[in-house]
Amino acid sequence: MKKVIIASQNPIKIEATKLGFEKMFPQEIYNYKGIKVDSGVGKQPMTDLETFQGASNRAKAAQVQKPQADYWIGIEGGIEVVDGKMRTFAWVVITSKSNLGQAKTGTFYLPPKITELIKEGKELGEADDIVFGRTNSKYKNGAVGLLTHNLINRSSYYSEAIILALIPFKNPELYEQFK
Repeated sequence: MKKVIIASQNPIKIEATKLGFEKMFPQEIYNYKGIKVDSGVGKQPMTDLETFQGASNRAKAAQVQKPQADYWIGIEGGIEVVDGKMRTFAWVVITSKSNLGQAKTGTFYLPPKITELIKEGKELGEADDIVFGRTNSKYKNGAVGLLTHNLINRSSYYSEAIILALIPFKNPELYEQFK
């Protein structure tokens, strides 16, 4: 049984990882464990690069903390301002002893009420809770679920990027020099 370490204890990120691995490698059996690690970036990453760095830092920190595993996964949600509007997305970085995969979720623009709260210093999850009258939405359906009325939930949103990040693991012969 292969061990997969997710650099987060958020149940949504753990579930998304399970979904992605099960879809990409249905014949394999994995043991999943979420651990707490620091992203090394701001609490609310505000650029594409900072968000990517947070995911990469998380995967590396998980590998240092649990070196006996087979895969280490960093997932980091972020925001960037484009033409004066905020859009959100997440980066996924997956490492193993011999391979590397990276992918980004789809992006979508945040409504002005949420944008204003983020400008005031709130994290996206906090802003969602205020606007939608919820608690801990980042551990549930998140902005994507709230704004799509759960047509896309946070777990499925991340799992697609996890599948994309697993492409080099599914096709290692095509990605030998990508590592």
